[in-house]
Amino acid sequence: MNYQPINFAEKLSKFSEQWSPKIIAQMNDYHLKLAKIQGEFIWHDHPETDEVFIVIKGHLKILFRDGEVSLDEGEMFVVPKGVEHKPVAESECHILLVEPAGTVNTGNVVNEKTASHDTWI
Repeated sequence: MNYQPINFAEKLSKFSEQWSPKIIAQMNDYHLKLAKIQGEFIWHDHPETDEVFIVIKGHLKILFRDGEVSLDEGEMFVVPKGVEHKPVAESECHILLVEPAGTVNTGNVVNEKTASHDTWI
């Protein structure tokens, strides 16, 4: 058993690429992932699972077809499964994602923003 805490700042210092979540822990069948994001992502959904966004640093806006939610540092939002959404960060934002292992960041869409879903740091 490893009794060392996971330090977000230390883990975030290990990568610079944006929109490429990195796994930092597993809890049961869920992965906890850190990501650096800036700009606009793509419209997508996750038909089989909810997705949790927790803002560690910066400001995140999540657009929906019928509205939006704005998140500041220390805030979180759960996007329900099947709900189309588009994350947007005007300046670099650091987030923690909580989602089932194997969840692809772009849902069923495959394009240049699709990240490997099994990269641990």
